Amino acid sequence: MQRRSFLAGSVAMMGMGTAQAAPSGMIVPAEDVKHACTFMQWPVSRDAYPGRGQLRKTQATIAEIANTIADFEPVIMLADAQYHEAIRSQLSSKVELWNVPTDDLWCRDSGPLFLSNGRGKLAVSHIQFNGWGDRASYQHDGRVAERVADRLGLDLIPSGLRGEPGGVEQDGHGLLIAHASSWVNPNRNPGLSQAEIGQRLCRAYGADRIVWSDGVAGQDVTDYHIDGLARFTKRNEVLINLPQRPKRSDDFHMAALDTYDALVAAGIKVNEIADPQRTRVKRWDFVAAYVNYYVCNGGVLASHFGDPGTDQAAANALARHYPGREVVMLNTDALGKLGGGIHCATQQMPAT
Repeated sequence: MQRRSFLAGSVAMMGMGTAQAAPSGMIVPAEDVKHACTFMQWPVSRDAYPGRGQLRKTQATIAEIANTIADFEPVIMLADAQYHEAIRSQLSSKVELWNVPTDDLWCRDSGPLFLSNGRGKLAVSHIQFNGWGDRASYQHDGRVAERVADRLGLDLIPSGLRGEPGGVEQDGHGLLIAHASSWVNPNRNPGLSQAEIGQRLCRAYGADRIVWSDGVAGQDVTDYHIDGLARFTKRNEVLINLPQRPKRSDDFHMAALDTYDALVAAGIKVNEIADPQRTRVKRWDFVAAYVNYYVCNGGVLASHFGDPGTDQAAANALARHYPGREVVMLNTDALGKLGGGIHCATQQMPAT
């Protein structure tokens, strides 16, 4: 993983509008600032879920996540109006339904990325979702962010990038981390150098520095999103999931260790938690990432995977890093089978 630092710059991408910097004083805040609400998306795509049982199980998991978050803060579920009657019976009365058509559940990637000036002004920083490098062809998800911005009456500020916010972590104080495999990739940003992409990401987030590492391209649909490996818990401090017994034959294990080294070399404080040794799901491609958690008002939602020792250690670590918040561990195996987790399914809107 090549980790380098870049100052923000301005460039344009054909067909995506002119890249613009975040308005002066506006940033994408850290996830642990106070939220106005959480956005989520209801999965309905028959292409993504050809089996009726898989779709039902996934919908039930999304409903449980939404209902749990709703005990801490408002939740807005995005879905085409034709599904609202069927969805309503699965959701808490504290979850609001909006008529914004969706295909799949990955709101972290296709939902609105909010900028804030900390004094009541919001905007949406637009990174164009293209189905993880055109691996998935969706009718609606590529327009979710702009439709939410329109409904809220917020400016939509083009970044000149294709990609997913799940591929970036920010500490809310000017620092980003990312895997190059998710961005410096012809399936998302052909013709742009790593330096140019770093400049655009900094402008999109209102940041001034990005630390890169290589990641892993072509072995999962996201090209190894950073939010499945390392997350900021506070300014310049990261919590990272690492294998207990790394295998040199495993590209993800080696990339994780490379990311660890790059973060330390960049002067970032790195705290480790161990991957589970035993999981309920035995598939080789099952994603069991404790750090794919979500921080909401007064709570932290994370996944448990069936390894009592590491499940408890992860819960304890989150309680230490987020004191004063209730840690809730959920069974999200349905999402792990799809390659994601709770963080991937959520997107926060900062409070004004």
